[in-house]
Amino acid sequence: MERFILLTIKQRLNKVPKLGLLILAYIAFIALGMPDGLLGVAWPSIRGSFGVSLDAVGILMPISVAGYMTSSFSSGPLIQRFGVGKILTISCVMTGTALISYTLVPVFWMMAVLGVLSGLGAGAIDAGLNNYVEAHYNESLMQWLHASYGVGITCGPVIMTIALSTWNSWRIGYRIVGGFQFVMALAFLLTLPMWMKNRLQTEGAPTEAKPKEKIPMLSTMKQPRAWLSAALFFTYVGAEVSFGTWTYSLLVESRHVNPEMAGIVAGSYWATFTIGRIIAGLYAKKVGVHTLVQCSLAAAILGAGLLLWNPAEWVNLLAVAMIGLAIAPIFPAFISGTSRRVGEDHTGNTIGMQMAASGLGTALIPSLLGVLAVRFSLEVMPLCMVIDFVILYALYRISIKNKSTGEVVAQ
Repeated sequence: MERFILLTIKQRLNKVPKLGLLILAYIAFIALGMPDGLLGVAWPSIRGSFGVSLDAVGILMPISVAGYMTSSFSSGPLIQRFGVGKILTISCVMTGTALISYTLVPVFWMMAVLGVLSGLGAGAIDAGLNNYVEAHYNESLMQWLHASYGVGITCGPVIMTIALSTWNSWRIGYRIVGGFQFVMALAFLLTLPMWMKNRLQTEGAPTEAKPKEKIPMLSTMKQPRAWLSAALFFTYVGAEVSFGTWTYSLLVESRHVNPEMAGIVAGSYWATFTIGRIIAGLYAKKVGVHTLVQCSLAAAILGAGLLLWNPAEWVNLLAVAMIGLAIAPIFPAFISGTSRRVGEDHTGNTIGMQMAASGLGTALIPSLLGVLAVRFSLEVMPLCMVIDFVILYALYRISIKNKSTGEVVAQ
């Protein structure tokens, strides 16, 4: 009896560090989302400070994404060598340094160059935490990890709106978020022993089966369905980031909505986005990935159509909030369905391709919209988003069909 009680106590104590690290991971994803939520609201003020054109965001974003993709690709070997805890500590320091340095440089090109540092930090945090949660926790907790990102990216526009309305300075908004990154770095530093203990327990666990032989990346790149899967992420993430980047500018500069109200509307996109992911963690298994994605895309097309129609100012709030709620579950659902689309053997390599495609979508699609906005008007944004979601729906339907029978793969 005493032995049973001692064993139970030991098991519960072993769960405490794991729970603590999960909470830290969630907070870190909040920190990861905050900088992404700043740019959309801050961009009109940033370009005014530096005297650059509307489409100059097309310079800033690709440079940041280049750093993101570099650290994402190299995260595996780095984590194996140094451990997740050290990588997260260093990455938060890099991100915080970049964000605060944005506010100190005198010219725009220096800010753009610092985007590499910001991207390197964000990419390592993103890849490191996704790998950690996938290895140690279940699918529902992975959904909620991405919901934490939504919390952060919802806070970003709110922080920037307060900074602009109270102090009339976009720089203060970036300094607040940069400071939070340093707080996270300190938290990771202080919990390094916990991360190390968890790593040793995982690596030291006995395995009953021989690990599968690794499939070469070249072999996966020869699979058309892997490229189709990557195209899903390119198209989806491009739309997600475009809404976050251009909604505020569309409302203020084209539709002449009050800046404070526009900040609330832009924030509602990320707020409903977060709510959608929290709810999805509860019902995704019951509904099924296939039904969830198709319903989400249908609702997103409807929301983008309402934003394009724009019959009244209040419809903007409805449309933006609706789009955020609709697209929320799509990215985690796409991740969960990777093995069904390409097969178990190619899943690991395909996920790498998907993350790279996400980075390209982040850089190219919002930048292209900036060019089109300068050439025509900001009103081109909702039209392009309708087209983007229609294309995404078509790509998804193709991706879930059995390559031999043409029937829809069970989800």
